[in-house]
Amino acid sequence: MSAYNSLNELQKGQTAKVKALAATGSMRRRLQDIGLIEGTRVECLQISPGGDPIAYLIRGAVIALRLEDSSNILICQ
Repeated sequence: MSAYNSLNELQKGQTAKVKALAATGSMRRRLQDIGLIEGTRVECLQISPGGDPIAYLIRGAVIALRLEDSSNILICQ
């Protein structure tokens, strides 16, 4: 079990810092390209009615991530 939560566990209005990425390959690269690197502050803006995807504020941009992808982003409060 990880000592950190994953990004998809944030509730609307909560913020956290990225601690690490558990994603690999091209998805890891895409997440890094949108600014998800260690120390980045992320805010949960909106959760869709079905719970997937979730909109986050990342470095001034609103990005919607699927649960599958946001679960691979480890955060600390």
